[in-house]
Amino acid sequence: MTDRRPFVGGNWKMNTDRAGAEALARGVAEIARDASAEVAVFPPFPYLLPVGEALAGAGVILGAQDVYHQPDGAFTGEVSVAMLGDCGVRAVLAGHSERRHVIGEDDRTINKKVLATLAGGLISVLCVGETLEQREAGRTDEVNDRQTRLGLAGVSELDLARVVIAYEPVWAIGTGRTATPEDAQDAHVKIRGVISQLYGDRAAGSVRIIYGGSMKPDNAEALMAQPDIDGGLIGGASLKAADFGAIVRAGASAARA
Repeated sequence: MTDRRPFVGGNWKMNTDRAGAEALARGVAEIARDASAEVAVFPPFPYLLPVGEALAGAGVILGAQDVYHQPDGAFTGEVSVAMLGDCGVRAVLAGHSERRHVIGEDDRTINKKVLATLAGGLISVLCVGETLEQREAGRTDEVNDRQTRLGLAGVSELDLARVVIAYEPVWAIGTGRTATPEDAQDAHVKIRGVISQLYGDRAAGSVRIIYGGSMKPDNAEALMAQPDIDGGLIGGASLKAADFGAIVRAGASAARA
């Protein structure tokens, strides 16, 4: 049993409209009021304000799916940490597989976003994980090691307390495939080992490492029962309040086990 509080985040990606986002947020607010897990939602940028209003008083963390690392300037289309904070955002994703493999962000860019997020006083959710090709080539540990080290470059031990690591095997996102609890645990414990090398065992033992590869109500409890899986970053299942609620409850059950 660990004293790490489970973290369950819903990444809505490029989904919902304003009315749907508000309704979903109200559903999440009801779910989270008595939750022992820490709950966050990451809606699309245009809906941050109405979703934040719908979540008011529920204790849910309002998150953003992306950020730019510069504080201001001639960066058309980008959004700064301060702007997000002004909208009530408390957490920001960095390095999500779709940003890496669809948008083309590299480790250096992702690290800049992590550092900017932490400098702004927000929580950084750093996503790492291997593609199917990398997994089949036996490179899972190598990829996770590199992405973790480079993503955390320059992060102090003090700021590490505001970092959540999300292990998301790219081959299991939106494909219906999921890592077995044992495979996911193996990746998580090795990522924790990298953090231990960087910051020491005590700091590594406090960092929450969550799973982000097609976690659903029917597999959430088995995944989060693993000793080094501290929650989930949920994609499709976060778009239905009932499914997301079942995962939040699974995280709470795992924490009590």
